[in-house]
Order: sequence, then structure tokens, then C-alpha cells
Amino acid sequence: MARQPISKKELKRRKNIAMAVFLTCIVSAMIGGSIHVMELGSMRMDEMRAKISYDPANVHQHVRAAGEDILIQAKNEARVDEKMTYTAASVNALLTPKEWLEFATVINVPAGDFSMGSNASRANNEDRPQHTVYTPTFWMDKYPVTEAQYAKFVLSNNYRPPLNWIHGKIPEGLNDHPVTLVSWYNARDYCAWAGKRLPDEAEWEKAARGTDARRWPWGDKMDSSRLNTYYQVGHTTPVTHYKHGGSPYGVMDMSGNVSEWTFSALSKYPDAQSHTTLKVTEDQFKGVGKENSEDIIRRVMRGGSWKGDPFSTVAYHRNYSLPNMASDFYGFRCASSHPPHEVQP
Repeated sequence: MARQPISKKELKRRKNIAMAVFLTCIVSAMIGGSIHVMELGSMRMDEMRAKISYDPANVHQHVRAAGEDILIQAKNEARVDEKMTYTAASVNALLTPKEWLEFATVINVPAGDFSMGSNASRANNEDRPQHTVYTPTFWMDKYPVTEAQYAKFVLSNNYRPPLNWIHGKIPEGLNDHPVTLVSWYNARDYCAWAGKRLPDEAEWEKAARGTDARRWPWGDKMDSSRLNTYYQVGHTTPVTHYKHGGSPYGVMDMSGNVSEWTFSALSKYPDAQSHTTLKVTEDQFKGVGKENSEDIIRRVMRGGSWKGDPFSTVAYHRNYSLPNMASDFYGFRCASSHPPHEVQP
């Protein structure tokens, strides 16, 4: 039986049906894709919430970072409601004699040129360009200043304790962690008390990366087993925890854990062809009182932190903050232009 030819009307109807089916499939795919993306976003948010160090619903119970801390800092600077409970004996008992000796270790960094900054395309503008700096010989603390070391300073100087100390005491289990919630002024005062000073950022970078322009203290490859960053732990760690994270000179914990204050004010780097010599003045050893004129000077911070992203932990990366700010990922270490005489406080 011969097939009857399809009429133009029927052909048009079938084409309309086919087009409707096609459009329905496209719309369904777009809706399905959008739902999938939303689900992925929700899962990602849940994942990020799971990585932070406290339940977001309880955020009001925690000391907040940077800006909001200024009001709390002002209260603490005025020594309101302060209760100091340490004695000389109880401070000494915070660490073992071996730990006190180890944490007082300083590392000699010899004089010479090194490549500072980076020409990497993804580097921040503040990190560029790479240029040559000559540093005279200096000594850098092997570790960031610990809570226990800071407690000795607080007791000796009748100095106000950090914001997170409870009734003037270090939170339990943090004795060998880097001290946090300290401003640039607090860090400067501690270093002066110890007979040292805050490092210039050029000294800090050289101590961290050596003279071969490596990205991290251990080399050019990110290795999460060598540092505490990006909420993988969720809080600070003991300064001796990452034993394979040392710099070419043996300076430890220079990537991650806490973002470290330097003495340097943030300024633009010289051009790539420059060859500068670092000059450190004796005034940098003096811890003087708070100067209001300095509140607007942004001070350079180095090393990234337990909260920051992995890029912020590269040795050439510059972060910065106002000197009167403090946070639970701000810490520091000291440096000196002179060899150590004896064990520091």
C-alpha cells in the first residue's frame, strides 16, 4: 500500500511539536543545571563552615578579628577588669627548662645580597617587582614568641595581657603556641624588653627564603604537611609542630600559624634594577609608648596564618595592618643586629 504524502499542515504541526520538545529539553537542562550548581554551592558553604574553628551561630561569643577588636583593645589598654594571677614561679613552670632554652634560640643570618619580592604574574602589586637587597648580618628568633614567653614579659613589666587570656592567664594548652591578639605596639614593646627589636621585612624575607628566591621556606612547592594554614587545623599550633618546615637557615614556622608583625611601614618597592642596602637604626630597639600619629601607618606582616589561603604563606607575600589592631592570627618574632649575650628572657 503506497504511503500517503504528508500535507503541509501536518508537516508544520510535527515541526512545532519537535521544536516544543527540543525547547522543553533545553529549559529542563538549564533548570537542572542551575539546581545542581545551587546544590554544589550549598555543599561548598557547608564544607567551609565545617572548616572554621567555631559554630557561626556562636560568633558573638568570640573575639572578632581586626577592626572590631579596636574597642576591646582600648578597654584592655586601660587595664579595665584586669586580674594578673601569675607569679615568677608559676610563669617559669609554664615550660620545661629545655623548652625555655629552645624557644630562646636565635639564628644567625649572614650578610649578603638576596632577591626580595617577585615578578610572578599572580603576585600582588605590593609584592612586585623582584629586586636585590643587601642585608648586614643579623640574628632572628628561631620561633615566633610563645604565649609562655609573653607571660614572662607581662609579669616583668606589669604589662596588660592579650585579649584572649582568661583572668590574666594563658588559655589552657597554649603555652607553647605563638602568642596572638597582640598589636604592633605590643610586639615592639616585647622585643625592646628582650633587648632586641622587630625585624625589618627584608630581614624577615631573607631569613624565610634564603638567597635562591624560593617561594616557601622549604622550596618552590606548596606542601601542606609543613605548615598550618587555610583552616586545616582550625587554630594555632605549637611553634615546634612542623619540624620539616624550616627555612634554609633553620628558622622555623615562617609559613602559616600566625601572620607576623615586622617593623616596616608598607611602601612601594624600588624598581627591578635597584640594589639597596638595608639600614637598621638603634631607634628600632626602643619600645616607646603608643604614638597616635602612627595609627594611620600600615605595618607589614609576613608569613600568612592558620586562617589565610595558601598563597598568603609564600615568603615574598606582604600583608599589612594598622599598628593598633590585633587578631587571633597576629603574632611576631624578634630580631637583633648584635649577637646574643646570654639566654633572652
